[in-house]
Amino acid sequence: MAAKAKRKRAQAERVTAVRTKAAPMSFRIDAQTRGLLDRAAAAAGQNRTEFMLAALREKAAEVLLNQRLFTLNDADWDAFVARLDDPPPPNAKLKALLARTPVWDRS
Repeated sequence: MAAKAKRKRAQAERVTAVRTKAAPMSFRIDAQTRGLLDRAAAAAGQNRTEFMLAALREKAAEVLLNQRLFTLNDADWDAFVARLDDPPPPNAKLKALLARTPVWDRS
């Protein structure tokens, strides 16, 4: 089953990688914000589109990293590790979740 799951993941990654055609995106902004963007883009040596794409990518990466990466002081880290080392016993909902077939293994 693990080999089948790996094949499905690899296939999904290839399909995603093929879809690289640029898609238009449109939204409205006020004149003051547009001027700010234009000045910042010029200062960075970019056009407005390049500047906005770079800023959007950076913000998107930051948001996603904030979901996975966090820092703690020593006391909070110790408490966090203690909870990981001594998890509560499995309940019925957890057992049901772990008994389900993962999405990538479903036909």
